[in-house]
Amino acid sequence: MSTIEHWVGGARVAGNGTRTSPVFDPATGAQRSEVRLASTDDVEAAVRVARAAYEQWSQTSLSRRTKVLFSFRELVNRHAEELAGLITDEHGKVLADALGEVQRGLEVVEFACGIPTLLKGDYSDQVSTDIDSWSFREPLGVVAGITPFNFPAMVPMWMFPIAIACGNTFILKPSERDPSVSMRLAELWQEAGLPDGVFNVVHGDKEAVDAILDAPEIAAVSFVGSTPIARYIHERGTANGKRVQALGGAKNHAVVLPDADPAAVADHLAGAAFGSAGERCMAISVAVTVGEIGDRVVEAVSARARAVQVGPGRDPGSEMGPVVTREAQQRIERLITSGAAEGAHVAVDGRGHTVAGHESGFFVGPTVIDAVVPSMEVYREEIFGPVVSIVRADSVDEAIALVNANPYGNGTAVFTSSGEAARRFVRGVHVGMVGINVPVPVPMAFYSFGGWKDSLFGDRHMHGPEGVGFYTRAKVVTASWPRAEDGPSFHFPTAR
Repeated sequence: MSTIEHWVGGARVAGNGTRTSPVFDPATGAQRSEVRLASTDDVEAAVRVARAAYEQWSQTSLSRRTKVLFSFRELVNRHAEELAGLITDEHGKVLADALGEVQRGLEVVEFACGIPTLLKGDYSDQVSTDIDSWSFREPLGVVAGITPFNFPAMVPMWMFPIAIACGNTFILKPSERDPSVSMRLAELWQEAGLPDGVFNVVHGDKEAVDAILDAPEIAAVSFVGSTPIARYIHERGTANGKRVQALGGAKNHAVVLPDADPAAVADHLAGAAFGSAGERCMAISVAVTVGEIGDRVVEAVSARARAVQVGPGRDPGSEMGPVVTREAQQRIERLITSGAAEGAHVAVDGRGHTVAGHESGFFVGPTVIDAVVPSMEVYREEIFGPVVSIVRADSVDEAIALVNANPYGNGTAVFTSSGEAARRFVRGVHVGMVGINVPVPVPMAFYSFGGWKDSLFGDRHMHGPEGVGFYTRAKVVTASWPRAEDGPSFHFPTAR
């Protein structure tokens, strides 16, 4: 069985840690490999390497950095299918979905290729007599990313291209469940001409995470994961003087107004709830139907759910693959059971779903649960599986109140043909990303990604302009070239 090692200083290294974690093929339930888990000493060694590389990389010209980024972009594009295959084999999502993940990560690389423009400062001539002033942004130093299993390529690529383009060096701690794609990206960085030590990969669990949060020379940490861990990352990291952006969980609502087309809504809900087996932080897990449209939506989305082709991710006929682990499968099925026990109606039941030839795979079928109310556990918990709950509301104001009462504020959507209703919804919901007839409103790379409330800890969203701001700090220079006859001045400096 193969062992996946770390990537430090431009090479695969075993490190000093003796612990490993299994890596499974979710479609078969069989172990594929094992990954080494870093010790605190391993993380500290990676930090030393990254710190040494920072001295040169931070002083590398913008044109040189951009050249490396363009080369990396071409390599990722050329190897997109290979990268997608690695994702599918360890995460389980279908190949088409994995290719889409690579493409959305690639968009951030392309955004970072414009770093010379993004880092331009301001210049003011003659702010006072014979005095000029200007500003520019500098990199922070060594920065780190702690990323989740559900997007093992895209989420890291929402972090490290911008961080590296800005002149930082980067340490990635990917999920130990699907680590292989991170290693391949490290190889592509090296092939693109990135100096050794600028990009490093350290696998691990809580020991590695705590070592990152405690390392004095790591200036900033980006994180995506569950809300309890995001809160922990933010608290421990900021207590150690680091910048932290920690994106947490979600319970995304789609509000369906009476003037929407039930058939079109059902298509959108099926894709948003069951795509990637629901393992997306932007998945729609709750549909709030307003008024009499509710029964028609339940009927339509149930028909779509029954028609979804569930199977292994590499099967061209599969529309939805397995969930990532046996534990995830069991947790999702338990939450479906709890909904039924509390009085909800399971219109389409995905429990016990099996795929011929893959009976040991971690499959859960698409599930539709009607008559859900906010007090139920299936509503309160982030399911992170192919389950959509239907909640009924009498008015758009009641629907907005439901969205706002939820502790999460990641993404939401409204389905309507009324511009007035859509505008009212957009301005009324307390959520960071909103879609109008778009169920998964993930912004393009030149905007920033991030939620509100318990979906984000920290004050900076990810990638886009806020990503540049997160990975740099401002410096302002005020310059004067005094004449020989000027004498000393003892008053507080003011414009003259």
